[in-house]
Amino acid sequence: MPSPLRIAVLASGRGSNFAALLAACDRGELAADFVLVASDKPDAGALQLAQMAGIPTCVLEPQAFAERRDYDLALFERIAANKPDLLVLAGFMRIIDGDALKPWVGHMINIHPSLLPKYRGLHTHRRAIKAGDIEHGASVHFVTAELDGGPVIAQTVLSIEAGDDEASLASRLLPLEHQLLPAVVELIAANRLALAAHGITFDGEPLRKPLRMQDGKLVR
Repeated sequence: MPSPLRIAVLASGRGSNFAALLAACDRGELAADFVLVASDKPDAGALQLAQMAGIPTCVLEPQAFAERRDYDLALFERIAANKPDLLVLAGFMRIIDGDALKPWVGHMINIHPSLLPKYRGLHTHRRAIKAGDIEHGASVHFVTAELDGGPVIAQTVLSIEAGDDEASLASRLLPLEHQLLPAVVELIAANRLALAAHGITFDGEPLRKPLRMQDGKLVR
């Protein structure tokens, strides 16, 4: 039986996607060992969740560094010391320097609230409504130096309703995010999903388009 996947989580906020990962472990769906939860915000809810679960935490505030690159290198040095197999960005609201993330390409994923490549960056719900889209969703992708531009692993989709505003759309999407992220991490933990030189492979075959959530499971 393979060893549990060693995961480090980076989060800036309340940590609801991190909580979804913890819940998947509690249900026996995910074999993972959380080795660190790191944040740029000392009051991040994710840190409190980690502390309650007995998971080591790290807070490094950007204000203590003259340059963004210096901060990122210092943060990732601390992360590397915990020897994670996978880094999960779960609401980490910083653009990471390319030199800092380069060693982790293929071992770092992010969840983003849009159907990438649409709406990289911030205010995705607002932008989808303003554009008149009929669908919205979330994506999990491998992290590269290009903002929200790494290879997309999987997506979850929901319809935009006539009465939706930014808040209601975000609220309806969040439970779907909480299904999507653990499902992707489960595949990585089971060695079914990886990033190779030619792109993403799923069960040893090239993944031509992102997986989709269907009835709570990821399908081609």
